[in-house]
Amino acid sequence: MLKENKNFELEVFSNPQFLFFNGLGVVRILIAEFQHATRLALPLMPRWFDCRQALVIVQPATLIRWHRQGFHLCWRWKSTPGRPPLPTDLRALIRRIACDNPTWGEEQVADELLLRLGLHVSPRTVCTYLPSLRNRRSHTRIPSQRWRTFVRNHAQAMVACDFCVVVTATFRLLYVFRLMKHTSRRILHPNVTAHPTAPWGLQQLRKAMPSEHGYRFLIHDGDHIDSQPLDQHVRNVGPRVLKTPPQSPKANAPCERLLDTLRRERLAFVSPLTESHLRCILDKWVCRYNASRPHMALGPGVPQLLPPSPVPLQAHRHRIPPHLRVIACPILGSLHHEYRHEEKVA
Repeated sequence: MLKENKNFELEVFSNPQFLFFNGLGVVRILIAEFQHATRLALPLMPRWFDCRQALVIVQPATLIRWHRQGFHLCWRWKSTPGRPPLPTDLRALIRRIACDNPTWGEEQVADELLLRLGLHVSPRTVCTYLPSLRNRRSHTRIPSQRWRTFVRNHAQAMVACDFCVVVTATFRLLYVFRLMKHTSRRILHPNVTAHPTAPWGLQQLRKAMPSEHGYRFLIHDGDHIDSQPLDQHVRNVGPRVLKTPPQSPKANAPCERLLDTLRRERLAFVSPLTESHLRCILDKWVCRYNASRPHMALGPGVPQLLPPSPVPLQAHRHRIPPHLRVIACPILGSLHHEYRHEEKVA
């Protein structure tokens, strides 16, 4: 034991520059230059406990790295925070404005906040909270015009078509073709067939769109019925074909919603027997859809207004005039009813 302690003392005094003492794993003291007290304490330490377990020899680079890390922690603790961040609701508002208007920069966002909302934020601060132009997951650049914006800007010159499948009472599959206008939700042309083909679809488009139609865009999905030859013939007629992405029903939402309305209001209660029977059901339902059915997307409104409608508002919003009464007119086999005023009989 005495020999080991003597070797320990020689090792300590021969390497004073690389000694790192860790007493009980908590306090760490670097011995760079020995003092007199240190020289007296070190020989006595091996008698009390095994100091070799508390002695660690390190490299100079390790000491420098530890010193830098400690300096960073000390400076972070002593340093005061800079300019306070913007409130959470204002940061969310900046991101919302940037997402709603992808073509705007920090200058325009800051001007919008100042002139419209009275919030004075510098463009440099706005730039700090702007979302990135690229999606980090897909690495695709945000388009300057979204699909919804494009549809709204060209709704007056846009039509959409689609096919849906209807099962008859004898389990026969029939295909319903529908062509509708975006701006008014009016169904331009419906038809039914058991064998849909590209020439048949082109013939329906020619019937629905006259030579002087003025439509610029036609939206449809990538079905095999809407093939490349059909698209080429449609381009020769005039409109430009816009195909929706796969499994994206929202890209052609009016037609998809029209199919859901047809099934919910009519086909869920009536099973067609033949092709002619389905065509008759469809014609009657289309007349109501265009002329009398209210549409929430129109404000509410009706795609094709008839002369008696809309009825002027009453003097009191919750009272029926005493000289009038409300009568119900059944339509579509009494599945639905239409209501109107009638003068009371004296």
